[in-house]
Amino acid sequence: MVLTPEQEQIGKQNFSDAVGVSRRDFLAGVGAGAAGLGVAYFGYKELKGDPVRVAFIGTGDEGNILITQHPPKYMDIVAIADLRPSNRERAFNGDGNEHRVGLIKKLGAEKASKIKVYDDHRKLLDAKDELGIEAVVIATPLVTHAPIALDCLDSGLHVLTEKLMARTVPDCKAMIRKARDNNLLLAVGHQRHYSVLYDNANSLVQSGALGDIKYIRAQWHRNNSFPHADSWQKRIPAADKDALAKADLSSFGFDSVNQLINWRLYNSTGGGLMAELGSHQMDACSIFLGKVHPLAVQGYGGKNFYGIPGVGPKDKWDDDREIDDHVYVTLEFPGPHYEQNDRDKCVVTYSSISTNKFEPYGELVYGSRGTLFMKTEKEAMLWKEEGRGSLGGGPDQRLWIVSGSADGGGPVMEAYETTSGAAKASSTGGELAENVSRGYTEEMEHFCYAIRSQSPDYWPGGEPLAPSKGGLRCNGVVAMADAIMALTANLAMATHKRIEFKSEWFDPDSDAAPETDPEIVG
Repeated sequence: MVLTPEQEQIGKQNFSDAVGVSRRDFLAGVGAGAAGLGVAYFGYKELKGDPVRVAFIGTGDEGNILITQHPPKYMDIVAIADLRPSNRERAFNGDGNEHRVGLIKKLGAEKASKIKVYDDHRKLLDAKDELGIEAVVIATPLVTHAPIALDCLDSGLHVLTEKLMARTVPDCKAMIRKARDNNLLLAVGHQRHYSVLYDNANSLVQSGALGDIKYIRAQWHRNNSFPHADSWQKRIPAADKDALAKADLSSFGFDSVNQLINWRLYNSTGGGLMAELGSHQMDACSIFLGKVHPLAVQGYGGKNFYGIPGVGPKDKWDDDREIDDHVYVTLEFPGPHYEQNDRDKCVVTYSSISTNKFEPYGELVYGSRGTLFMKTEKEAMLWKEEGRGSLGGGPDQRLWIVSGSADGGGPVMEAYETTSGAAKASSTGGELAENVSRGYTEEMEHFCYAIRSQSPDYWPGGEPLAPSKGGLRCNGVVAMADAIMALTANLAMATHKRIEFKSEWFDPDSDAAPETDPEIVG
Protein backbone atom coordinates (compact mmCIF):
# COMPACT_ATOMS: atom_id res chain seq x y z
CA MET A 1 0.00 0.00 0.00
CA VAL A 2 1.49 3.33 -1.08
CA LEU A 3 0.66 6.09 1.40
CA THR A 4 1.95 9.57 2.08
CA PRO A 5 3.69 10.19 5.42
CA GLU A 6 0.66 12.23 6.47
CA GLN A 7 -1.73 9.39 5.64
CA GLU A 8 0.42 6.92 7.58
CA GLN A 9 0.46 9.24 10.58
CA ILE A 10 -3.31 9.59 10.43
CA GLY A 11 -3.67 5.81 10.22
CA LYS A 12 -1.42 5.26 13.22
CA GLN A 13 -3.26 7.86 15.27
CA ASN A 14 -6.59 6.35 14.25
CA PHE A 15 -5.43 2.96 15.48
CA SER A 16 -4.09 4.48 18.68
CA ASP A 17 -7.43 6.15 19.42
CA ALA A 18 -9.51 3.15 18.39
CA VAL A 19 -7.88 0.58 20.65
CA GLY A 20 -8.92 2.56 23.72
CA VAL A 21 -7.07 4.44 26.41
CA SER A 22 -5.79 1.49 28.46
CA ARG A 23 -4.63 -0.51 25.44
CA ARG A 24 -3.04 2.54 23.83
CA ASP A 25 -1.18 3.54 26.98
CA PHE A 26 0.08 -0.01 27.31
CA LEU A 27 1.42 0.00 23.76
CA ALA A 28 3.13 3.33 24.40
CA GLY A 29 4.83 1.68 27.37
CA VAL A 30 5.97 -1.21 25.19
CA GLY A 31 7.67 1.20 22.83
CA ALA A 32 9.33 2.89 25.77
CA GLY A 33 10.80 -0.42 26.91
CA ALA A 34 9.00 -0.67 30.22
CA ALA A 35 9.71 -3.81 32.24
CA GLY A 36 7.25 -6.60 32.81
CA LEU A 37 4.88 -5.67 30.00
CA GLY A 38 4.24 -9.22 28.87
CA VAL A 39 3.40 -10.09 32.45
CA ALA A 40 0.90 -7.23 32.65
CA TYR A 41 -0.64 -7.77 29.26
CA PHE A 42 -0.82 -11.50 28.63
CA GLY A 43 -1.82 -12.50 32.13
CA TYR A 44 1.13 -14.53 33.33
CA LYS A 45 3.12 -13.42 36.35
CA GLU A 46 6.63 -12.73 37.49
CA LEU A 47 8.52 -15.98 37.83
CA LYS A 48 8.69 -17.42 41.32
CA GLY A 49 11.84 -19.30 42.17
CA ASP A 50 14.94 -19.68 40.07
CA PRO A 51 14.96 -19.01 36.33
CA VAL A 52 14.44 -22.07 34.15
CA ARG A 53 17.76 -23.66 33.15
CA VAL A 54 17.75 -23.68 29.36
CA ALA A 55 20.03 -24.82 26.55
CA PHE A 56 20.03 -23.20 23.11
CA ILE A 57 20.41 -25.60 20.22
CA GLY A 58 21.21 -23.63 17.08
CA THR A 59 22.91 -20.24 17.35
CA GLY A 60 22.72 -18.88 13.81
CA ASP A 61 20.58 -16.05 12.48
CA GLU A 62 17.41 -16.75 14.45
CA GLY A 63 19.12 -18.31 17.44
CA ASN A 64 21.10 -15.14 18.01
CA ILE A 65 17.99 -12.99 17.81
CA LEU A 66 16.45 -15.17 20.52
CA ILE A 67 19.62 -14.99 22.61
CA THR A 68 19.46 -11.20 22.39
CA GLN A 69 15.77 -11.13 23.31
CA HIS A 70 15.82 -13.84 25.98
CA PRO A 71 14.62 -12.79 29.48
CA PRO A 72 17.30 -13.55 32.13
CA LYS A 73 14.77 -13.19 34.97
CA TYR A 74 12.91 -16.19 33.54
CA MET A 75 15.58 -18.06 31.60
CA ASP A 76 19.08 -19.09 32.63
CA ILE A 77 21.14 -20.14 29.60
CA VAL A 78 23.52 -22.83 30.79
CA ALA A 79 24.63 -24.40 27.48
CA ILE A 80 24.60 -24.00 23.71
CA ALA A 81 25.07 -26.47 20.88
CA ASP A 82 25.71 -25.90 17.19
CA LEU A 83 27.42 -27.93 14.48
CA ARG A 84 29.14 -24.84 13.08
CA PRO A 85 32.18 -23.32 14.84
CA SER A 86 31.37 -19.91 13.37
CA ASN A 87 27.91 -20.00 14.94
CA ARG A 88 29.27 -21.04 18.32
CA GLU A 89 31.64 -18.06 18.24
CA ARG A 90 28.83 -15.83 17.01
CA ALA A 91 26.65 -16.87 19.97
CA PHE A 92 29.07 -15.18 22.35
CA ASN A 93 30.23 -12.20 20.29
CA GLY A 94 27.11 -11.43 18.26
CA ASP A 95 27.05 -9.49 15.00
CA GLY A 96 27.91 -6.09 16.35
CA ASN A 97 24.35 -4.76 16.08
CA GLU A 98 21.34 -4.39 18.34
CA HIS A 99 19.53 -7.40 16.87
CA ARG A 100 22.24 -9.95 17.69
CA VAL A 101 24.38 -8.69 20.55
CA GLY A 102 25.80 -12.03 21.74
CA LEU A 103 25.96 -13.62 25.17
CA ILE A 104 28.92 -11.60 26.42
CA LYS A 105 27.19 -8.28 25.90
CA LYS A 106 23.82 -9.65 27.00
CA LEU A 107 24.95 -11.31 30.24
CA GLY A 108 28.45 -10.02 30.91
CA ALA A 109 31.75 -11.78 30.32
CA GLU A 110 31.81 -13.63 33.65
CA LYS A 111 28.34 -15.14 33.29
CA ALA A 112 28.89 -15.96 29.62
CA SER A 113 32.16 -17.77 30.41
CA LYS A 114 30.25 -20.33 32.49
CA ILE A 115 28.00 -21.43 29.60
CA LYS A 116 28.96 -24.85 28.28
CA VAL A 117 29.54 -25.28 24.55
CA TYR A 118 28.86 -28.37 22.43
CA ASP A 119 29.23 -29.16 18.72
CA ASP A 120 26.38 -31.70 18.75
CA HIS A 121 23.03 -31.54 20.55
CA ARG A 122 23.39 -35.21 21.46
CA LYS A 123 26.50 -34.46 23.51
CA LEU A 124 24.56 -31.70 25.23
CA LEU A 125 21.76 -34.12 26.08
CA ASP A 126 24.28 -36.56 27.54
CA ALA A 127 25.27 -33.81 29.99
CA LYS A 128 21.74 -32.58 30.75
CA ASP A 129 21.57 -33.98 34.28
CA GLU A 130 24.98 -32.66 35.22
CA LEU A 131 23.97 -29.23 33.91
CA GLY A 132 20.46 -29.37 35.36
CA ILE A 133 18.87 -28.50 32.03
CA GLU A 134 15.07 -28.25 32.16
CA ALA A 135 14.21 -27.00 28.67
CA VAL A 136 15.66 -26.24 25.25
CA VAL A 137 15.20 -23.57 22.60
CA ILE A 138 15.71 -24.99 19.11
CA ALA A 139 16.69 -22.61 16.31
CA THR A 140 18.29 -24.96 13.80
CA PRO A 141 17.61 -25.59 10.08
CA LEU A 142 14.04 -26.72 9.42
CA VAL A 143 14.83 -30.33 8.53
CA THR A 144 16.33 -30.84 12.00
CA HIS A 145 13.48 -29.38 14.07
CA ALA A 146 11.59 -32.66 14.50
CA PRO A 147 14.51 -35.04 15.15
CA ILE A 148 16.14 -32.68 17.64
CA ALA A 149 12.83 -31.92 19.36
CA LEU A 150 12.04 -35.64 19.64
CA ASP A 151 15.48 -36.31 21.13
CA CYS A 152 14.93 -33.55 23.69
CA LEU A 153 11.42 -34.67 24.58
CA ASP A 154 12.72 -38.23 25.01
CA SER A 155 15.27 -36.77 27.40
CA GLY A 156 12.51 -35.23 29.51
CA LEU A 157 13.05 -31.62 28.43
CA HIS A 158 10.43 -29.02 27.56
CA VAL A 159 10.81 -27.67 24.02
CA LEU A 160 10.41 -24.29 22.37
CA THR A 161 11.26 -24.68 18.71
CA GLU A 162 11.41 -22.06 16.02
CA LYS A 163 8.86 -22.03 13.23
CA LEU A 164 8.11 -23.70 10.86
CA MET A 165 7.27 -26.40 13.38
CA ALA A 166 8.64 -29.22 11.20
CA ARG A 167 9.48 -30.09 7.60
CA THR A 168 6.46 -32.40 7.25
CA VAL A 169 3.02 -32.72 8.82
CA PRO A 170 3.74 -36.29 10.05
CA ASP A 171 6.76 -34.87 11.87
CA CYS A 172 4.54 -32.24 13.50
CA LYS A 173 2.19 -34.96 14.71
CA ALA A 174 5.07 -37.02 16.05
CA MET A 175 6.27 -34.04 18.08
CA ILE A 176 2.81 -33.41 19.53
CA ARG A 177 2.35 -37.05 20.48
CA LYS A 178 5.79 -37.28 22.06
CA ALA A 179 5.22 -34.13 24.15
CA ARG A 180 1.84 -35.43 25.27
CA ASP A 181 3.12 -38.92 26.08
CA ASN A 182 5.95 -37.45 28.15
CA ASN A 183 3.77 -34.70 29.71
CA LEU A 184 6.05 -31.92 28.47
CA LEU A 185 5.47 -28.48 27.02
CA LEU A 186 5.87 -27.98 23.28
CA ALA A 187 5.93 -24.33 22.17
CA VAL A 188 6.56 -23.00 18.67
CA GLY A 189 7.96 -19.58 17.84
CA HIS A 190 5.21 -17.88 15.87
CA GLN A 191 5.85 -14.76 17.90
CA ARG A 192 2.85 -12.78 16.66
CA HIS A 193 0.85 -14.69 19.28
CA TYR A 194 2.84 -12.71 21.85
CA SER A 195 2.83 -9.37 20.04
CA VAL A 196 0.80 -6.77 21.91
CA LEU A 197 0.44 -4.85 18.64
CA TYR A 198 -1.24 -7.80 16.93
CA ASP A 199 -3.33 -8.60 19.96
CA ASN A 200 -4.64 -5.03 20.05
CA ALA A 201 -5.30 -5.13 16.32
CA ASN A 202 -7.15 -8.40 16.71
CA SER A 203 -9.29 -6.90 19.46
CA LEU A 204 -10.51 -4.34 16.93
CA VAL A 205 -11.21 -7.01 14.35
CA GLN A 206 -13.10 -9.21 16.81
CA SER A 207 -15.14 -6.23 18.07
CA GLY A 208 -16.67 -5.89 14.63
CA ALA A 209 -15.43 -2.34 14.11
CA LEU A 210 -14.05 -3.25 10.68
CA GLY A 211 -17.34 -4.82 9.62
CA ASP A 212 -17.38 -8.02 7.58
CA ILE A 213 -13.91 -9.15 6.53
CA LYS A 214 -13.93 -10.68 3.07
CA TYR A 215 -10.34 -10.15 1.96
CA ILE A 216 -6.87 -10.07 3.50
CA ARG A 217 -3.76 -9.32 1.46
CA ALA A 218 -0.44 -10.41 2.93
CA GLN A 219 3.00 -10.16 1.42
CA TRP A 220 6.72 -10.32 2.09
CA HIS A 221 8.69 -8.70 -0.71
CA ARG A 222 12.48 -8.50 -0.80
CA ASN A 223 15.10 -7.61 -3.39
CA ASN A 224 18.05 -9.98 -3.54
CA SER A 225 18.74 -9.28 -7.21
CA PHE A 226 21.81 -7.10 -6.82
CA PRO A 227 25.28 -8.60 -7.53
CA HIS A 228 26.58 -10.75 -4.68
CA ALA A 229 23.69 -9.66 -2.49
CA ASP A 230 21.36 -12.36 -1.22
CA SER A 231 20.56 -12.86 2.44
CA TRP A 232 19.83 -16.55 1.86
CA GLN A 233 22.89 -17.40 -0.26
CA LYS A 234 25.73 -17.43 2.23
CA ARG A 235 29.44 -18.05 1.81
CA ILE A 236 30.99 -20.92 3.74
CA PRO A 237 33.22 -19.59 6.55
CA ALA A 238 36.70 -21.11 6.56
CA ALA A 239 36.23 -22.31 10.15
CA ASP A 240 33.13 -24.29 9.17
CA LYS A 241 34.67 -25.68 6.00
CA ASP A 242 37.72 -27.00 7.83
CA ALA A 243 35.92 -28.34 10.90
CA LEU A 244 33.09 -30.06 9.03
CA ALA A 245 35.00 -31.39 6.03
CA LYS A 246 34.97 -34.95 7.39
CA ALA A 247 31.87 -34.74 9.59
CA ASP A 248 28.95 -37.10 9.07
CA LEU A 249 26.38 -34.47 8.19
CA SER A 250 24.04 -37.04 6.68
CA SER A 251 22.96 -38.09 10.17
CA PHE A 252 21.52 -34.57 10.54
CA GLY A 253 19.87 -34.53 7.11
CA PHE A 254 22.50 -32.67 5.05
CA ASP A 255 24.44 -33.77 1.97
CA SER A 256 27.21 -31.20 2.31
CA VAL A 257 28.52 -28.26 4.30
CA ASN A 258 26.96 -25.96 1.71
CA GLN A 259 23.55 -27.52 2.25
CA LEU A 260 23.94 -27.13 6.02
CA ILE A 261 24.72 -23.43 5.68
CA ASN A 262 22.32 -22.66 2.82
CA TRP A 263 19.58 -25.05 3.91
CA ARG A 264 16.79 -22.58 3.06
CA LEU A 265 17.54 -23.01 -0.65
CA TYR A 266 16.91 -26.76 -0.92
CA ASN A 267 13.64 -28.67 -0.85
CA SER A 268 14.91 -31.51 1.33
CA THR A 269 16.16 -29.21 4.10
CA GLY A 270 13.82 -26.20 3.97
CA GLY A 271 10.29 -25.26 3.01
CA GLY A 272 10.93 -22.29 0.76
CA LEU A 273 9.33 -18.88 0.98
CA MET A 274 6.04 -20.23 2.32
CA ALA A 275 7.70 -21.93 5.28
CA GLU A 276 10.21 -19.23 6.16
CA LEU A 277 8.11 -16.12 5.51
CA GLY A 278 4.57 -17.05 4.54
CA SER A 279 3.93 -19.16 7.63
CA HIS A 280 4.24 -16.07 9.84
CA GLN A 281 1.70 -14.19 7.80
CA MET A 282 -0.72 -17.06 7.35
CA ASP A 283 -0.59 -17.31 11.13
CA ALA A 284 -1.43 -13.60 11.42
CA CYS A 285 -4.32 -13.90 8.96
CA SER A 286 -5.74 -16.89 10.78
CA ILE A 287 -5.53 -14.97 14.08
CA PHE A 288 -7.66 -12.20 12.58
CA LEU A 289 -10.11 -14.82 11.32
CA GLY A 290 -10.44 -16.51 14.72
CA LYS A 291 -7.85 -19.28 14.15
CA VAL A 292 -10.25 -21.18 11.91
CA HIS A 293 -8.76 -23.74 9.57
CA PRO A 294 -8.66 -22.87 5.86
CA LEU A 295 -10.93 -24.50 3.30
CA ALA A 296 -8.76 -24.60 0.17
CA VAL A 297 -5.55 -23.29 -1.40
CA GLN A 298 -4.20 -22.81 -4.90
CA GLY A 299 -1.32 -20.86 -6.36
CA TYR A 300 1.71 -20.40 -8.54
CA GLY A 301 5.33 -20.75 -7.56
CA GLY A 302 8.32 -20.43 -9.84
CA LYS A 303 12.06 -20.13 -10.00
CA ASN A 304 11.69 -17.09 -12.23
CA PHE A 305 14.93 -15.22 -11.54
CA TYR A 306 17.74 -17.36 -10.21
CA GLY A 307 19.52 -19.82 -12.50
CA ILE A 308 18.42 -18.23 -15.81
CA PRO A 309 21.37 -17.15 -18.00
CA GLY A 310 20.94 -13.55 -19.07
CA VAL A 311 18.53 -12.68 -16.26
CA GLY A 312 20.02 -10.54 -13.53
CA PRO A 313 23.75 -10.22 -12.81
CA LYS A 314 26.10 -13.05 -13.75
CA ASP A 315 26.48 -14.37 -10.22
CA LYS A 316 22.78 -15.37 -10.35
CA TRP A 317 22.98 -17.30 -13.63
CA ASP A 318 24.43 -20.51 -12.16
CA ASP A 319 22.56 -20.37 -8.84
CA ASP A 320 21.59 -23.96 -7.98
CA ARG A 321 18.79 -23.25 -5.48
CA GLU A 322 15.76 -25.52 -5.70
CA ILE A 323 13.15 -23.35 -4.01
CA ASP A 324 10.91 -20.90 -5.85
CA ASP A 325 11.93 -17.26 -5.80
CA HIS A 326 8.38 -16.02 -6.49
CA VAL A 327 5.22 -17.44 -4.89
CA TYR A 328 1.60 -16.33 -5.17
CA VAL A 329 -1.11 -18.25 -3.34
CA THR A 330 -4.81 -17.85 -2.63
CA LEU A 331 -6.45 -19.39 0.42
CA GLU A 332 -10.15 -19.62 1.19
CA PHE A 333 -11.24 -19.36 4.83
CA PRO A 334 -14.71 -19.91 6.28
CA GLY A 335 -16.60 -16.84 7.45
CA PRO A 336 -18.47 -16.82 10.78
CA HIS A 337 -21.69 -18.01 9.09
CA TYR A 338 -20.11 -20.55 6.76
CA GLU A 339 -21.88 -23.52 8.32
CA GLN A 340 -25.24 -21.93 7.61
CA ASN A 341 -24.26 -20.63 4.17
CA ASP A 342 -21.15 -21.93 2.42
CA ARG A 343 -20.80 -18.73 0.40
CA ASP A 344 -19.63 -16.93 3.54
CA LYS A 345 -15.89 -16.99 2.87
CA CYS A 346 -12.88 -14.76 3.33
CA VAL A 347 -10.14 -14.89 0.71
CA VAL A 348 -6.49 -14.45 1.71
CA THR A 349 -3.87 -13.79 -0.94
CA TYR A 350 -0.17 -14.08 -0.25
CA SER A 351 2.83 -13.14 -2.34
CA SER A 352 6.54 -13.39 -1.66
CA ILE A 353 9.03 -12.21 -4.25
CA SER A 354 12.79 -11.82 -4.29
CA THR A 355 13.31 -9.05 -6.84
CA ASN A 356 11.46 -5.98 -5.53
CA LYS A 357 10.74 -4.55 -2.08
CA PHE A 358 8.77 -1.41 -2.94
CA GLU A 359 6.14 -2.64 -0.50
CA PRO A 360 8.11 -4.80 1.98
CA TYR A 361 5.99 -6.95 4.26
CA GLY A 362 2.76 -6.79 6.18
CA GLU A 363 -0.94 -7.61 6.15
CA LEU A 364 -3.91 -5.56 4.93
CA VAL A 365 -7.27 -6.52 6.42
CA TYR A 366 -10.12 -5.25 4.27
CA GLY A 367 -13.41 -4.92 6.16
CA SER A 368 -16.72 -3.60 4.90
CA ARG A 369 -16.43 -0.65 7.34
CA GLY A 370 -12.71 -0.15 7.66
CA THR A 371 -9.17 -1.16 6.66
CA LEU A 372 -6.38 -2.32 8.97
CA PHE A 373 -2.73 -2.24 7.84
CA MET A 374 -0.11 -4.15 9.82
CA LYS A 375 3.26 -2.88 8.59
CA THR A 376 6.48 -4.85 9.19
CA GLU A 377 5.25 -6.12 12.59
CA LYS A 378 5.97 -2.72 14.15
CA GLU A 379 3.17 -0.40 13.10
CA ALA A 380 -0.60 -0.61 12.82
CA MET A 381 -2.80 1.79 10.86
CA LEU A 382 -6.56 2.07 10.61
CA TRP A 383 -8.92 3.91 8.28
CA LYS A 384 -12.68 4.10 7.99
CA GLU A 385 -14.63 3.31 4.82
CA GLU A 386 -16.67 6.10 3.31
CA GLY A 387 -20.26 5.04 2.71
CA ARG A 388 -23.90 6.04 2.45
CA GLY A 389 -25.43 7.11 5.74
CA SER A 390 -22.07 7.78 7.42
CA LEU A 391 -19.51 10.53 7.48
CA GLY A 392 -16.48 10.41 5.22
CA GLY A 393 -13.62 8.00 5.38
CA GLY A 394 -10.37 7.07 3.68
CA PRO A 395 -6.67 7.51 4.41
CA ASP A 396 -6.87 11.30 4.85
CA GLN A 397 -9.45 11.33 7.63
CA ARG A 398 -9.30 10.91 11.36
CA LEU A 399 -11.84 8.64 13.01
CA TRP A 400 -13.37 7.84 16.35
CA ILE A 401 -15.20 4.77 17.64
CA VAL A 402 -18.91 4.90 18.45
CA SER A 403 -19.88 2.28 21.02
CA GLY A 404 -22.89 0.98 19.15
CA SER A 405 -24.58 1.44 15.79
CA ALA A 406 -28.14 2.62 15.32
CA ASP A 407 -29.33 -0.86 14.37
CA GLY A 408 -28.04 -2.33 17.61
CA GLY A 409 -24.84 -3.78 16.19
CA GLY A 410 -21.32 -3.57 17.55
CA PRO A 411 -18.95 -0.63 17.60
CA VAL A 412 -18.66 1.48 14.46
CA MET A 413 -16.24 4.10 13.17
CA GLU A 414 -17.01 7.72 12.36
CA ALA A 415 -14.65 10.18 10.71
CA TYR A 416 -14.10 13.88 10.27
CA GLU A 417 -12.19 15.94 7.72
CA THR A 418 -8.76 17.08 8.77
CA THR A 419 -7.72 20.62 7.89
CA SER A 420 -4.07 20.02 7.07
CA GLY A 421 -3.83 16.36 6.10
CA ALA A 422 -1.67 15.56 9.12
CA ALA A 423 -3.07 13.95 12.23
CA LYS A 424 -4.33 16.20 14.98
CA ALA A 425 -3.58 15.48 18.59
CA SER A 426 -5.40 12.49 19.96
CA SER A 427 -8.81 13.31 21.34
CA THR A 428 -8.20 10.96 24.24
CA GLY A 429 -4.56 11.73 24.90
CA GLY A 430 -1.45 9.68 24.32
CA GLU A 431 -0.13 8.21 21.09
CA LEU A 432 0.80 4.73 19.97
CA ALA A 433 4.53 4.12 20.07
CA GLU A 434 6.39 2.77 17.07
CA ASN A 435 8.74 -0.22 17.09
CA VAL A 436 6.84 -2.14 19.72
CA SER A 437 8.06 -5.55 20.85
CA ARG A 438 7.70 -8.25 18.21
CA GLY A 439 6.92 -10.84 20.89
CA TYR A 440 10.16 -12.86 21.14
CA THR A 441 10.80 -11.94 24.77
CA GLU A 442 7.18 -12.48 25.77
CA GLU A 443 6.99 -15.94 24.18
CA MET A 444 10.10 -17.03 26.09
CA GLU A 445 8.84 -15.50 29.33
CA HIS A 446 5.54 -17.31 29.06
CA PHE A 447 7.24 -20.60 28.11
CA CYS A 448 9.32 -20.44 31.29
CA TYR A 449 6.38 -19.29 33.40
CA ALA A 450 4.33 -22.24 32.11
CA ILE A 451 7.10 -24.66 33.07
CA ARG A 452 7.05 -23.34 36.62
CA SER A 453 3.30 -22.82 37.02
CA GLN A 454 1.50 -25.57 35.09
CA SER A 455 3.27 -28.63 36.46
CA PRO A 456 2.58 -31.44 36.87
CA ASP A 457 -0.18 -31.72 34.25
CA TYR A 458 0.66 -29.98 30.99
CA TRP A 459 -1.92 -31.92 28.94
CA PRO A 460 -5.20 -31.98 30.91
CA GLY A 461 -7.56 -34.44 29.28
CA GLY A 462 -4.98 -35.19 26.59
CA GLU A 463 -5.11 -31.64 25.18
CA PRO A 464 -2.69 -28.74 25.69
CA LEU A 465 -4.00 -26.27 28.25
CA ALA A 466 -6.03 -23.62 26.45
CA PRO A 467 -4.56 -20.09 26.17
CA SER A 468 -7.72 -18.75 27.85
CA LYS A 469 -6.71 -20.76 30.91
CA GLY A 470 -3.10 -19.65 30.87
CA GLY A 471 -1.76 -22.22 28.42
CA LEU A 472 0.78 -21.53 25.70
CA ARG A 473 -0.58 -19.18 23.05
CA CYS A 474 1.20 -21.10 20.29
CA ASN A 475 1.38 -24.73 21.36
CA GLY A 476 2.14 -27.61 19.00
CA VAL A 477 -1.47 -28.09 17.90
CA VAL A 478 -1.84 -24.40 16.98
CA ALA A 479 1.53 -24.34 15.22
CA MET A 480 0.78 -27.51 13.27
CA ALA A 481 -2.13 -25.71 11.60
CA ASP A 482 0.28 -23.01 10.41
CA ALA A 483 2.64 -25.67 9.08
CA ILE A 484 -0.24 -27.39 7.28
CA MET A 485 -1.16 -24.14 5.55
CA ALA A 486 2.41 -23.46 4.39
CA LEU A 487 3.23 -27.02 3.33
CA THR A 488 -0.09 -27.56 1.55
CA ALA A 489 0.40 -24.28 -0.30
CA ASN A 490 3.74 -25.66 -1.49
CA LEU A 491 1.97 -28.81 -2.70
CA ALA A 492 -0.69 -26.77 -4.48
CA MET A 493 1.98 -24.82 -6.36
CA ALA A 494 4.00 -27.94 -7.17
CA THR A 495 1.01 -29.96 -8.43
CA HIS A 496 -0.89 -27.03 -10.03
CA LYS A 497 -4.00 -28.08 -8.10
CA ARG A 498 -6.62 -26.42 -5.99
CA ILE A 499 -6.34 -28.45 -2.79
CA GLU A 500 -9.14 -28.69 -0.25
CA PHE A 501 -7.98 -29.04 3.34
CA LYS A 502 -9.19 -32.10 5.26
CA SER A 503 -10.10 -32.01 8.93
CA GLU A 504 -8.09 -35.14 9.70
CA TRP A 505 -4.89 -33.38 8.69
CA PHE A 506 -5.35 -31.09 11.69
CA ASP A 507 -5.94 -34.02 14.09
CA PRO A 508 -2.71 -35.01 15.88
CA ASP A 509 -4.06 -38.52 16.45
CA SER A 510 -4.75 -39.15 12.77
CA ASP A 511 -1.96 -40.32 10.48
CA ALA A 512 -3.54 -38.44 7.55
CA ALA A 513 -1.36 -35.71 6.03
CA PRO A 514 -1.35 -33.69 2.81
CA GLU A 515 2.05 -35.08 1.76
CA THR A 516 0.67 -38.63 1.73
CA ASP A 517 -2.86 -37.91 0.51
CA PRO A 518 -3.48 -39.95 -2.67
CA GLU A 519 -5.79 -37.27 -4.06
CA ILE A 520 -2.83 -34.90 -4.07
CA VAL A 521 0.28 -36.97 -4.70
CA GLY A 522 -1.29 -40.00 -6.40
